[in-house]
Amino acid sequence: MAKQAKLLTQRRFLPYFLTQSLGAFNDNIFKNTLLLFVAFASVDSLPISSNLFINLAAGLFILPFFLFSAFAGVLADKYEKSAFIRKVKLAEIIIMLFGAIAFVLKDFTLLLILLFLMGTQSAFFGPVKYALLPQQLKEDELVSGNALVETGTFLAILFGTIGAGIIASQENAQYIAAGAVLLFAVLGYLSSRFIPYAKAIDPTLSFRWRPIQQTRNTISIAKKDTSVFLAIMGISWFWFLGASYLTQFPNYTHHFLNDNAITVSVLLALFSVGIAVGSLACDVLSKHRVELGIIPLGSLGITIFGFNLFLATPANPIHTTDFFEILTHPDLFSVFVNLFFLGVSGGIFIVPLYTLIQKRPQAKHRSQIIAANNIYNAIFMVTSAILGIICLSVIELSIPQFFLLLAILNGIVTLFLFFRVPIFIIRFVLWILTHTAYRVNHKHLHHIPEEGGALLVCNHITYMDAFIISGACPRPIRFVMEEEYAELPLIKYFFKLTKVIPINATKSSSIRRAFMEVGNALTNGEIVLIFPEGVLTRDGEIGAFLRGMDIILKRSPVPVIPMALRGLWGSFFSRHGGKAILKRPSRCWSKVEVVAGEPVLPQDATSKLMREKVAQLRGDCQ
Repeated sequence: MAKQAKLLTQRRFLPYFLTQSLGAFNDNIFKNTLLLFVAFASVDSLPISSNLFINLAAGLFILPFFLFSAFAGVLADKYEKSAFIRKVKLAEIIIMLFGAIAFVLKDFTLLLILLFLMGTQSAFFGPVKYALLPQQLKEDELVSGNALVETGTFLAILFGTIGAGIIASQENAQYIAAGAVLLFAVLGYLSSRFIPYAKAIDPTLSFRWRPIQQTRNTISIAKKDTSVFLAIMGISWFWFLGASYLTQFPNYTHHFLNDNAITVSVLLALFSVGIAVGSLACDVLSKHRVELGIIPLGSLGITIFGFNLFLATPANPIHTTDFFEILTHPDLFSVFVNLFFLGVSGGIFIVPLYTLIQKRPQAKHRSQIIAANNIYNAIFMVTSAILGIICLSVIELSIPQFFLLLAILNGIVTLFLFFRVPIFIIRFVLWILTHTAYRVNHKHLHHIPEEGGALLVCNHITYMDAFIISGACPRPIRFVMEEEYAELPLIKYFFKLTKVIPINATKSSSIRRAFMEVGNALTNGEIVLIFPEGVLTRDGEIGAFLRGMDIILKRSPVPVIPMALRGLWGSFFSRHGGKAILKRPSRCWSKVEVVAGEPVLPQDATSKLMREKVAQLRGDCQ
């Protein structure tokens, strides 16, 4: 939380945060006020029926994301970003100026056209909004920045929707709406004036008006990296679910909960605040870095609390108008709790994915990949509307049954993530292990290179050492393990997923194969972890380092990273007080530290030197 609070005091983040939050807020003020005016307008004042108008309005706002996102991605990479944002915000002022006039005149046709233009402005703002963050924030701030962005976005959606309801209920509502949309557009532009300079990534990019070709090119760029493309699919699935739930809240409340508009606002508030809380919690749980193990946790939560929402729906609506009674009624309270935690799970799910599509791609492709994300988001949101129509109008499911279907579909998506992307399972299991058995702190892990082969050497205290280090390191690690442990029935499949390198010290053929596999992994740019002591310590002290490290480096000269584990001696999995595991636990949730030292060149990394460096890192803390 301290890191998030610090970002909100920095000029490189705060003006941007205010600009995007005000933009999202104004979008929802404009759109929802218009829809409320339409809902209560006389038939003669509308150019078409109110139902057709509302569905057409939703489509017109999303349509620009199909049409213009690809161009927006190219422009965001071609031009300096702070100036580009200011131009987009100026366009918002012009659109809202005409919007103010249209509100005053109650010209619904013009308002519909302006809604399309507002969607266009949002489509051009989307890629630059997310592509700016990696340029302005440090790597260890990126998750915190995204958590704050998601928090600001969903709170803006909440307050914009509530604000629209307040405006529409006032006398002279059209004048208040006109003043509000223009005021917030101006405030958004003024905040954008303070966004620091962010250089153009590729000024040589050519811009041509070829919608189909440019869209295909943008999507093809996103598909080049499977991990990035799957992250885009995950984000789009989140928006599919979000749109599905939010669309049904009014009718769900009316038919199943309580025929009171206050309850609709409570549902929207709980869902939005839940996503905000989940986004911030994700930043804390992942220790301010991209932690893929958090994603399945969020996905599982969406399934569990979505299913519970179906079970918690009252058999009959609760007839009360008292606000306090609505909040505390047992039959409604369980719905509210599950909906809140559904939002929390969504926030945990979405933040690492947004961070991944910002951090992983090459800088020159970042904006276009985010543009592709916006295109797919729009497709999935339209699909959610189609699914809602089919399920609720054609098949005639009830809304709680529709929510059950969403939970089942999300469960299938979760299983797909597990089996299609094994790294999600690996990181999830490691995260659970290292956050339930221990309190793990990391120090100086920036010494581990972001790419390329490297050999990690560390002291060996418990059977959990490899898991703790793997969970702490942001990159996948291949560790060398005794063959008999690698073949244990319950966990051998997990070891296969993590590509453990088994070794049997009594068989020369096994030793040769293991050294060859280690050499191939290092040559291919992977990280390999070894415990040069060869066995668990029996007294808490660091034993002599064996010659295996020297043989590895002779064959594959890569940087060697000394590491040390602190605080594990005396734990259940150590040999303190007898055999490891075969004893009564004396403590749980121990505080453990994983410390990395500066890389050592392979020609300098002798067994003796590396033992000294590991001992220095460990210090007196066993």
